[in-house]
Amino acid sequence: MTEQADVTFIGTATTVLRLGGFTLLTDPNFLHRGERAYLGKGLWSRRRTDPALEIAQLPALDAVVLSHLHGDHFDRVARRELDRGLPVVTTPAAGRKLRRWGFRAAEGLPTWQSTELHRGGATLRLTSMPGKHGPGALDLLLPDVMGTMIDLERGGERLFRLYVTGDTLHRPLLADIPRRYPDIDAMLIHLGGTKIAGILLTMDDRQGADLVELIRPKLTVPIHYDDYPVFRSPLGDFVAEARRRGIAASVRTVARGETISLRE
Repeated sequence: MTEQADVTFIGTATTVLRLGGFTLLTDPNFLHRGERAYLGKGLWSRRRTDPALEIAQLPALDAVVLSHLHGDHFDRVARRELDRGLPVVTTPAAGRKLRRWGFRAAEGLPTWQSTELHRGGATLRLTSMPGKHGPGALDLLLPDVMGTMIDLERGGERLFRLYVTGDTLHRPLLADIPRRYPDIDAMLIHLGGTKIAGILLTMDDRQGADLVELIRPKLTVPIHYDDYPVFRSPLGDFVAEARRRGIAASVRTVARGETISLRE
């Protein structure tokens, strides 16, 4: 029997992942249209969209996967309404802050380190992937970010592999990912071409297409692209770039509130 592997897109980088018998929430951003997210260093951005679901409408969760601690990835609604006993898998720095906020099961993973969930004879392994939020020395002023490799296994056999990029730019350090983790079934790619003061902080259409060509997943699902004014690279630009490079057949878009399969 083929194990379930699907995603429900809520908005920004917020999704519900159902992998086998496990259910994960990614990067919880539940602010509404017109509300402001804090991006650090005194910077705010006002949300343009509404989330497709509220926290009270979510299914029972096994864990939260958090790229980093910016207000468009873990907002004040999440801080107020999420169960504080829920495991949160994130960067070491974000894990420390979340534990200070009372999220006692927050776990910070150094790059390439893993944690596991177990249920009904199945294992879900979550491994921290490298990432860089800013170019050069500017990255030191931004929070550490991570991607996550999620492997579903049963009886020692890998059944599905998903890579969630997190808010990283395309940088040479990402080349280690396909070397260590070949045969990636699906990738959730954070796009948007976020720019502040003219500086690119998340992948735009070209960097996103570069990453697809590097990682070579069977399926790519773009998220994190139009919810805030600082997102400057529209989804349509990425789709057009993928078409130009001949990789559009492996790209599947998902609307807010829609659930799609992550299988090829």
